[in-house]
Amino acid sequence: MLHRRDAMIRLGQAGLGALALPNLLRAEQALATPALKPRAKSCILLYLWGGPPQQDMWDLKPEAPEGIRSQFQPIDTVTPGVQISDQLPKTAGHTDKMAIIRSYTHESNVHEASVYHTLTGKVNNTLVVPRNQRSRNDAPNAGAVVSYFKPRGAMPAAVTIPSPIGHDGVTYAGTYAGFLGAQHDPLELKPPGEVDKAPPHSLDLLEGIDSTRLQARFGLLELLEQHDRVVQRRGSSGGGGLEQFREQAFRMLASPEARGAFELERESDAMRDAYGRNEYGESFLLARRLIESGVRLVTVVWSYLCPDGNVANVWDNHGGTASLGGIGGYAMLKEKYCLPPLDLAYSALLADLQARGLLDETLVVMLGEFGRTPQINKNQGRDHWGACQSVVLAGGGIRGGQVYGSSDRHAAYPRDNPVSPEDLIATMYHALGIPPESLVHDRENRPHRISEGRPLVELFG
Repeated sequence: MLHRRDAMIRLGQAGLGALALPNLLRAEQALATPALKPRAKSCILLYLWGGPPQQDMWDLKPEAPEGIRSQFQPIDTVTPGVQISDQLPKTAGHTDKMAIIRSYTHESNVHEASVYHTLTGKVNNTLVVPRNQRSRNDAPNAGAVVSYFKPRGAMPAAVTIPSPIGHDGVTYAGTYAGFLGAQHDPLELKPPGEVDKAPPHSLDLLEGIDSTRLQARFGLLELLEQHDRVVQRRGSSGGGGLEQFREQAFRMLASPEARGAFELERESDAMRDAYGRNEYGESFLLARRLIESGVRLVTVVWSYLCPDGNVANVWDNHGGTASLGGIGGYAMLKEKYCLPPLDLAYSALLADLQARGLLDETLVVMLGEFGRTPQINKNQGRDHWGACQSVVLAGGGIRGGQVYGSSDRHAAYPRDNPVSPEDLIATMYHALGIPPESLVHDRENRPHRISEGRPLVELFG
């Protein structure tokens, strides 16, 4: 094994020419991450946008005083000594596959800044909130980085379902490729859907259009759009974006395998029932089908439900009854919108991946942009809290049956082994075989490490 001191000596012996900055950077990259053969070929990122309550799910504090402790009870799991919420009974049977991090922490209590930090591993102090629009100067998120280093063919490298993070016509910063360019943007699918209805994920060709006619139409469209490329080269911040998405869409439409990934009707009724016949259960199932078809990273955003055209963020649960049919607080957590369907879909996903021999090569990560306050507010909800939350990892070489880090007696702050968004992103890249020290360049050709964090190699085994 080449150690850092030996590398520096060899560089010195090679002469001044070898001391150029690119050579030094490459040497640093080669030495910074401990050697570990990556086992994950793909990643499913389950993002509970809004901020899930760690005290009610993964890190209950039954000895805490009333007003802080959960109204739910801790239950034993298949892992001796590890307890989780009684609202996750099916998941309790799969903790032998999971690593629960109870010490994830950052400094923001704002949705926009926290989304950016947790998805990119970078802090952005220039965001204007609320509803910050994303920019081509943003840092790339994990899906874009995976696309850059691990491209695929007919299927996009990264897909976001069933909708991106954003509302009121604005998609949040940090949710796409930023300065890496439109060719690395995750494909965002925005199918209409309700909590009790499966979203229609159809990529069928129109009647009378076969792949030959599709190819001919693509050639005509190419000719008609040539003048648009001239305009794009003159400085549009999204230059080439439409073209990239058009080409990606054509490849998917022309590929029977790609189209087939979206055909959930190919699954048995029993399998669809196991995941749940709702927008998010079907999205978890679709995520499995997408990684089977070659997608590297699928992000499932569990956020808004729109049964009547309005929006309500079920995880951003401040309590009250103003949203979602007059349901809020602990009543919402126990409803069909939150913990019960999550328990069903998540446990089904882990069991399904294992049965298909895919779990060991698929990293599954669950988190939100922050946790919730220790104190239960007057509306029986909890407010934003970035200082501590729980993150759950499974598969992809993760050693199951472990808890990493701990929080204080109120799940307010990490007690030991704090984990930052930078560390978690580095761990994801590490599992996928992408050195976290790898460099990408922004639009001014300035180099940036894809992560400043430390991969948690001790989680693997």
